[in-house]
Parts: sequence; structure tokens; C-alpha cells
Amino acid sequence: MPTTRASASLSSEKDKDSSRGSPFNQVSESGEKKEATKDHPSNEHGEIEVVDWEGRDDPANPFNWSTSRKWVMTLTTCFISILTGLPAGSYSAANDRMSSLWNVQNNPFPNLTWATVSWNMGAALFPLLFVPLTENLASYIIFIIFLFPSAWAHNFATMVVTRFIGGGASSVSINLVGGSISDLYRTEKERSIPMSIFGWTSVVGIALGPFIGGAIQRNLNWRWIYWIQIIFNAGCLPIFWFVLKETRGDVILAKRAKKFRKEGRNAYAKSELNKDNVFEMLKVSFKRPTKMLLTEYTVASFTWGLLFLFQSSITQTFSTNYGFSVFQTSLIQLSLSAGATIATAVNPLQDQLYLRSAGRNKETPGKPIPEARLYFSIPGSLIFTAGLFVYGWTSYTFVPWIAPAVGIAMVGFGIYSIYQAVVNYFTDAYSKYSASALSAASFGRNLFGAFLPLASPQLYSNLGYQWASTLLGLVALVLSLAPVFLLIKGKQIRAKSPFMSESAYDDEDAEERKHGSVAEPVGRAGGNPGPHGQAVPATV
Repeated sequence: MPTTRASASLSSEKDKDSSRGSPFNQVSESGEKKEATKDHPSNEHGEIEVVDWEGRDDPANPFNWSTSRKWVMTLTTCFISILTGLPAGSYSAANDRMSSLWNVQNNPFPNLTWATVSWNMGAALFPLLFVPLTENLASYIIFIIFLFPSAWAHNFATMVVTRFIGGGASSVSINLVGGSISDLYRTEKERSIPMSIFGWTSVVGIALGPFIGGAIQRNLNWRWIYWIQIIFNAGCLPIFWFVLKETRGDVILAKRAKKFRKEGRNAYAKSELNKDNVFEMLKVSFKRPTKMLLTEYTVASFTWGLLFLFQSSITQTFSTNYGFSVFQTSLIQLSLSAGATIATAVNPLQDQLYLRSAGRNKETPGKPIPEARLYFSIPGSLIFTAGLFVYGWTSYTFVPWIAPAVGIAMVGFGIYSIYQAVVNYFTDAYSKYSASALSAASFGRNLFGAFLPLASPQLYSNLGYQWASTLLGLVALVLSLAPVFLLIKGKQIRAKSPFMSESAYDDEDAEERKHGSVAEPVGRAGGNPGPHGQAVPATV
């Protein structure tokens, strides 16, 4: 395969690095200037061959893979997203048995919830540190390994500590596999349905965990909640290894360049010429999202904290009011999935409105307006709020159980609409730094999801099911003004934001994105479309 040499790509590289002086100077893989040496020989003209795609139709470019191959990859990654999210919720199905086995008091303070806190804290922190350094299946294997201690645990401390690592590996896996989807589809229109499905898995996994855990513990020892997941996940590994192929453009080109170097050619991919060392990668990966979280008020994931707090009350509500068993309560939690499924079905309408906004974009003509991503989040946030009120004020013993279940479904519809809008908006608004923006959003979401559920038992016991849900609904109602505010003032916010102001790609960069030459150096950190070679979704 030929490389791009002494032509457009090479000349642009020379222009960009003209400060090196002599054309015999080269760039090491760490990004440092380096004279031609035995290890880094020059060609006869003292030039570096810059490996790029063989035109727009290069068959090695994931954008050009067949439709069937793309969909197999897409559905596989969505399936992995569900699998890695299941242990988060399935844990709670064994609460009663763990409480008696280890003498862990769960009343008045929900001490067993500390294992959920540790899972979500791992999910919040690990992507900031390990996403740039980890491959898809490596994090998935670590995730499986740390299910073993949960199955073997002889005390509660073991459960808390190992679930921290398991939650972190789970979150990294979801971020990485989600990024594969963004690498496969060239345009927003092509990505519409795949990303809708991937977003659906983020909500569905929350409800499936308690259901699967509840079903297993009915007739088996509670430890089989983990053994069955270990067996199934390990059995899927060979399939995933066969199906999942590298989709990051910069990595594919780097492998191509390495092959050429073995043939004696001085060929490098752009990502190799500009590559930071491991310390710098970790520094950027952690520092930029953290700074965004502290300074960019557009990066917020408040609804997830409310969702987890609310979801923690479902078992309490239905077991007390209707005498439901653990398994029956887990069936009720599937209402969240039902609501999210309905929202997924209507989400393409939101995408159409977004694409049409390009015709009235005066800021960047021909490009959709980032705030157009927020249209459905406005009714979605209102439906989320209404669902909390319906759930609360139908939670009476004389009201059929289906009524509060409808409220739960409304919450599922709302959270999906908000989630999709937020991650897509961050992707568009932050552009170059979308991976970091979504890492910050993921950190905030999991942080709220970790600690707010600790308040659920006392909140619902002291205020009652009706007024506790009303309180959450009122908070959600106030917060529902956020997408309206962003829709109206988003342009001004982006102009004032220190990150957003420098994150927009110019026309040349935008074209390079489509060909895989431009990438944020922190690696994948989310799940929605970003620079090619970057993942930008966040996980649950």
C-alpha cells in the first residue's frame, strides 16, 4: 500500500513542523524532535513518509466497511454495553441474604448500599485515567476477572473493594466499545439509529440488572448471580474476539506504518509523530475533564442522581404497598426499559430536526446548530418530572400497581431523552474536546449516582412515598429549565466558555475528521460521534 509522501500530507506536516530546521530532522514517537539516526533512518531525500488513507474510498477505513459488517459491530458493542452494566443492579437482589450472612445492618442506614457506591465511584474515576491506555477486550477481561471476588466474597469489605475495580473496568469497557460506533459511520444521519440503540442500552442495563439478579436468587444461592454472569461473559469472549476489529483510524494507520518500517521505509502515521508519552496522556486525560467539571456549568448530569435515588425506592414501595417479592419488584423495574424503548423509537424525529437546523445556521452555514440537539430534552425533562409525580401520588395500597409502574415508565422515557440530548450536545459543542467533556459528564453522573441513593430509604420513610417523590419531582421541575436555558443562551455560553471557544474544528479540520487524521490526544472517553479514532458516550 502506498503512503502519502512529499505531497499534501507530507507538505502539511513540514509546514506544521518547520521549526525543526533541517529536513533531515525527524519526530520521535514521543513527539520530540529527533535527528536522523540508525534507528530512525531518513529516505534518500531526508523525508519522513506520512502514512494516510489511500483516498476517501480506502477499504481499510472503517467508514468504508460494508453495511452488514458495520451492523454486526454495532449490535455486538451494544450487547457488551448491556453485559457490563448488569452487575451494577443485580447486586441489590441479594441484599437480604448478604445482610443476614455478614450481619450487615441495613436499617436505619442502608449500609449494603456502600457496595453500590464503590461500583459507581470506580465507574466515575477509571475512565479519566485508563481509557487512553486500554484496548476494548482488555478492559472487558478485567471486568470479568473482578466478578470472581464477588462470587467468592466471605465478608462485605471484599465486596465493596472489588466492586470498585469491577465498576471501573465496566465503565472503561462501555466507553471503549461505544467509541467503536462513532468510528464506523461517516455522517450524523448514518449514526442516528446506531447511536440511538447504544443510548438505549445505557438505560436498559439499569433495569435488567435487578431483574436478572432477582430471577437467579429465587431458586439458587445468591452467589450464582455472579457465577452465571462470569460463565456467560467468558463464553462470549471468543465471539467478541472474532467479531470486534480495530476501528480507530489513528491505530489502523499506525499499524500500517509499522509494517512499512519493517520493510525498511521511514514511514510514520501522524498519530505517531504527535504522540505524547504515557504520563502526558494521563495528565491530559484526567486534568481536562476535571477542569471542565469544575468550571463549565454546561457539563452537568443532574438527572442521573435523581434517577438512582428514585430507583432505590422501588423495592421499598412495592414490597410495602403490594407485598411484592424481590423478583416481582425486579419485574416492575423493567418499566424503565419500556419507557426508554419508546423514547428510542421516537428519537429519529429529534435527529431529523437537528439535521434540518443546518439550513438556518448563520454561525457556521451548512452545519447543524448544536443547541438543536436539545429539542426533545425539553419535553423529555417534563415527562421525567411528571413520572415522579405519577409514581408518588399513585403509591397507595388501594391504587392498582400498574399506575406507579406507568410513572416509572415515564421516568425511563424522560431519562433517555435527556441522556441522548446531553451527550450529543457535548459532542457538538466541544468538538475537539468532546471526549474530555463526556468524561467530565460521566464523572459527574456516576458521582451523583453513587451517593444520592444513600438518602433514599430515610427520605421515603420520613416523608412518605407521596411527598418524597413530590420533592424529587419539584427538584426535577426546576432543573428542567436547564435545557430551555441552553437552547436560548447556548450560543452565548459557547462563546464565553474557555473550552468551547477553542474546541471548534475549522473547515480543514472538519474534512480531516472524516478521513481519520484529526483526533483528541486523550483517547476514547465516551460513546457518541467525535473525531474519527475517538469515542465520545459516556456510560452509566
